[in-house]
Amino acid sequence: MTLARAIDVTRRYGDKLALDAVSLAVQPGELVGLLGPNGAGKSTLVNLLTGLRRPTSGRVELFGDDPRRPASRRRLGVTPQETGLPASLRVGEVVDFVSAHYDEPLPKGELLDRFGLADLVRRQTGGLSGGEKRRVAVALAFVGRPRIVFLDEPTTGLDVQARRLLWDGIRSYQAEGGTVVLTSHYLEEIEALARRVVVIGGGRVLADDTVDAVRSLVAVRRVSLSVPGPLPELPGITGAERDGDRHHLLTADADRLVRDLVTSGIAFTDLEVRPTSLEEAFLTLTETRAAARS
Repeated sequence: MTLARAIDVTRRYGDKLALDAVSLAVQPGELVGLLGPNGAGKSTLVNLLTGLRRPTSGRVELFGDDPRRPASRRRLGVTPQETGLPASLRVGEVVDFVSAHYDEPLPKGELLDRFGLADLVRRQTGGLSGGEKRRVAVALAFVGRPRIVFLDEPTTGLDVQARRLLWDGIRSYQAEGGTVVLTSHYLEEIEALARRVVVIGGGRVLADDTVDAVRSLVAVRRVSLSVPGPLPELPGITGAERDGDRHHLLTADADRLVRDLVTSGIAFTDLEVRPTSLEEAFLTLTETRAAARS
């Protein structure tokens, strides 16, 4: 059974069109990454699928039912972008409080260990750092052994170590058969976790495929080389960065660019050609869409 579905969903906020005829289906066991810039419609889509908002038109389903019904949300876990924790309660007390709402919650010790929170169990949430609060908020989404979890920017404000610890917790849940939909501005996070990427821009789905397939949608390669000094103008370069003597060039025809470099007589070393990163593919997709609309 499809766990969550949006069918030709449109959502308006006054005159603003947040989502434009979006369709999406999430199957059991998937880990889906929603990728897009601020204002793209990612959070609006999550809010519709979790029953926090109604579509202006179209239909949304959660476990085949209306997500606004409490019965539909009993097997759902959510961490929104902004969460509030009772400042006077300790972390362990917050976990106990949330656990009391479920018939078979995840054991507290297991939850705390999975998300690296054991050292915080006796700390009042009001005294936690922003990153620590975020870790607690993400962990709480998993208390009720949900069948599907929606994580909206789950690692915002976390350092690298804390982020990777949460990644491990999310992977562990998915490896046990859980389903995850996450939004993120950290593109390496999508690449590290998701098998399926949905690129959203301007309220529409621009791409819905594997990470590799999204990269291949834009025939761009990254050519890196070391040159002591500036490069001459070369045809076919769509983007360029320089870090000291290291140049990084984006091109749709890497073979031609390498031939042009050789025939130009440039004394370069450490040549490297690789596929675009998901970030580069994402930027190209969104810019192409924006140009098509203008």
